[in-house]
Amino acid sequence: MLKGKTAVVTGSTSGIGLGIAEALAAEGADIVINSFTDRAEDHAIAERLAAEHGVTARYVAADMSRQEDCRRLIETAAEIGPVQVLVNNAGVQHVARVEDFPAEKWYAIIAINLSSAFFTIAAAVPAMRQAGWGRIVNIASAHGLTASPYKSAYVSAKHGVLGLTKTVALELAEAGVTCNAICPAYVKTPLVEGQIADQMKAHAMDRETVIREVMLERQPTKEFVKVSDVAAMTLFLCSDAAAQITGVPISIDGGWTAM
Repeated sequence: MLKGKTAVVTGSTSGIGLGIAEALAAEGADIVINSFTDRAEDHAIAERLAAEHGVTARYVAADMSRQEDCRRLIETAAEIGPVQVLVNNAGVQHVARVEDFPAEKWYAIIAINLSSAFFTIAAAVPAMRQAGWGRIVNIASAHGLTASPYKSAYVSAKHGVLGLTKTVALELAEAGVTCNAICPAYVKTPLVEGQIADQMKAHAMDRETVIREVMLERQPTKEFVKVSDVAAMTLFLCSDAAAQITGVPISIDGGWTAM
């Protein structure tokens, strides 16, 4: 489906990002993965993707809080081929009351979760316009549609991602380029696994009780979203079947935002 197309996935050495990169590579896309580190194991992930799926794969270290790194990521990926699939997945989180929220955390969360998507999109769009085809998928959150206490920066950034998604979709509506957002609730990733352990200690609860009554309290199905769910939706949005789907926030949240 994506053979001959170059895809960039930000924040993609683990979790949701890596799952999406795997799915895109399996469909034949040449893939560029990214994080802010520059370790041998980072490059090894790209080497594995290339070997397993018979595609070109490359790891590019870039700090997504920096405008110049965002643009450099797209420019470096274009050495493989013009970027026609862009998945903005990089994100960070911090939890604190609004009056106690550290200013540096606010700026970092806005920069990485929101501004990076703007800068990568701005860098990638000219080649998509020229090709007459492109797919932009922004990984937002259920918190792009609703809010939780103590997450002022994250909720603000994810709401901003949805506004950006809609604006870009309108600007590119006649260019053959779509821009959509996926809004997952809690996804079973290594990061969330660590949060489960922390919550078990904080609440003196067993694992299953913490998952059901704390982590998934607001998720009606009481089940985590799977990485494969988000990856499958990304593939669908990249397909020809989704050519008329643009500017849309798509929830994968077990009914969270239905309440």
